[in-house]
Amino acid sequence: MFEVAAFTYTLLAGFILSSAGRNRREQRPHHPTLKLFGIVMMAMSFTLAALLVALAAYMAVTR
Repeated sequence: MFEVAAFTYTLLAGFILSSAGRNRREQRPHHPTLKLFGIVMMAMSFTLAALLVALAAYMAVTR
């Protein structure tokens, strides 16, 4: 199950980053949906990082 989630996340992140890069290169404004998904992916990444840090700290304290 983790592999499917990681693959989906990677696929979405790659699509968002390549679309944003192409828009910047062609000097076109980003579509609002692209901005929304970019913000959602950034929030998901930050949340996952914070949870993993909290888990690591918890495991270090309880050992």
